[in-house]
Amino acid sequence: MTAATSQIPGHEAIIRSGDPNRREEAAHRIAALFFQGAATLRPRHVDFLDELLIDLIPHVELVARAELAERLSQFANAPRNLVGRMARENEILVAGPLLRRSPVLDEQVLLEIARARGQQHLLAISERAALSSDLTDVMMLRGDREVVRRTAGNAGARFSENGYVELIKRAAEDGVLTLTIGQRADLSDQKLKQLLAGSLDVVRRRLFDIVKPERQAAIKQAMAEIAVVPERSESRRDFVPAQRMVLALHEAGNLNEAALFDFAKGFRYEESIAALSAMSGVRIMTLDRLISGDRFDPILIVGKSIGLEWATVRALILLRLGPGRAPAPADIEKARVNFSRLMPSTAERVLGFWKSRP
Repeated sequence: MTAATSQIPGHEAIIRSGDPNRREEAAHRIAALFFQGAATLRPRHVDFLDELLIDLIPHVELVARAELAERLSQFANAPRNLVGRMARENEILVAGPLLRRSPVLDEQVLLEIARARGQQHLLAISERAALSSDLTDVMMLRGDREVVRRTAGNAGARFSENGYVELIKRAAEDGVLTLTIGQRADLSDQKLKQLLAGSLDVVRRRLFDIVKPERQAAIKQAMAEIAVVPERSESRRDFVPAQRMVLALHEAGNLNEAALFDFAKGFRYEESIAALSAMSGVRIMTLDRLISGDRFDPILIVGKSIGLEWATVRALILLRLGPGRAPAPADIEKARVNFSRLMPSTAERVLGFWKSRP
């Protein structure tokens, strides 16, 4: 029992009675004292109310605690111990409002919670008006996709060098995150180049469309530096025989995933690309440029959009590398996980863009 408890007649009896209605009523009365006089209360008075409420709030029902947390989150002189305890609660309805905006929570408390609690708590912290680089380091280390996206989109967030490295690394697998990072005012030209180097062309184009004019100039410069790539050999490929074979399969009703799998497994590149073109509606030359590039993503996107099984997608990845070459097992596993997580609707939108390309 706190020292303050003994100074309020009947307060100790209310706490010990076990009657939730009496406890909640007492908590409401004491909280009302704070809210009514918050602007004029001296620190010692707030500390006094803090001690009283600490004894009562754990016994108050969830809805009442959540309402109290919402109101307390708006006061810079809210009872510090009470706010800290409520912000550490597992119930996000209680902890959330305080983690999002309470000015009472200091850096050390936020770091403690960010390191110990789950994704909902991290998501709430990501919405604070300002986030230090120490905090964002923890968010990058522990946060899921939504936490990282929300943190990157927070204009008041600051990132350390290592934090930005991790952010850009994660963006290589997340086009939405790439678009978010690309609009940050603190993104240097060098980091912009790193970001674009790991992104798909469709994402780069979308980023160019949505950023401010001054950032567009930086994107053009970065792309000019990235684009020092020799002409690919697709212009020397002859797809005509493969197109004839695929057309014959189509007319016979045999153009299907099994045929594509056989082409890919046999490292028959032209036939595989021609079959993919017929099945997806994307021009052969466009598919050739995409699939012969440096990333697996186009294969995952086309495969997901037309409903291919992972075995066929894997065969296409191996086809891309050629006979006698294979990616590291970790890279194949990463591609498998990305393929399983890729939403068909997302893949179809990207495919629609590719269909419109010359």
